[in-house]
Amino acid sequence: MRTMNMYFSLLFLAVASLAMAQSGDADNREKFQFGLKAGMNYSNIYNSSTDEFDADGKFGFAGGASFHIPLGPIFGFQPELLISQKGFKGKGSLLGFDYSFKRTTTFIDIPLQFAIKPSKNFTIVVGPQYSILLKQKDSFESTLYSVDQEEVFRNEDLRRNMLGAVVGFDINIRHISIGARGGLDFIKNNGDGSSSSPKYKNMWAQLTVGYLFYKN
Repeated sequence: MRTMNMYFSLLFLAVASLAMAQSGDADNREKFQFGLKAGMNYSNIYNSSTDEFDADGKFGFAGGASFHIPLGPIFGFQPELLISQKGFKGKGSLLGFDYSFKRTTTFIDIPLQFAIKPSKNFTIVVGPQYSILLKQKDSFESTLYSVDQEEVFRNEDLRRNMLGAVVGFDINIRHISIGARGGLDFIKNNGDGSSSSPKYKNMWAQLTVGYLFYKN
């Protein structure tokens, strides 16, 4: 996560300088805007109940649509609809044998963000997020064997619906929007508690680049 924090800082400084150079742009804060965006997640897990498993972060795709609904020049509502890959990778021990494990989970993420717009080029967003698990891919390797498994989500002993929170910012330069987000889930991935899979909560950092549509 330290590397991602450095990327966020460099991105903010670079784009903020560019935004200052665009000070002559029109102020679009009170316009309804529709956006398309794509980028990446860097995800990991926390609050894991499996002591013998050490998880590391992994990258995944993030992208979808955003809706910018003004509530005046300073405030707004900014819901989004995203396809978001999360997961983790790591190593552990099972019956005395070391193994490596990688999980990729694909969600529909619906962040319901309150927007604060202190300037025409900069927006702060924060709010709850509802997520629906679409599918899960697991890769397992050990000294004994390896296996890849991908399935559309259907296991009742894992949780399909998640609730979490996101916070971040957008830097908007004319029709281009560069966004940074950080988020985490409030509840663990297990449903009724019967699954033998590692039990954990998701957390992630996200960088996207998008295009905004609005009337000039």
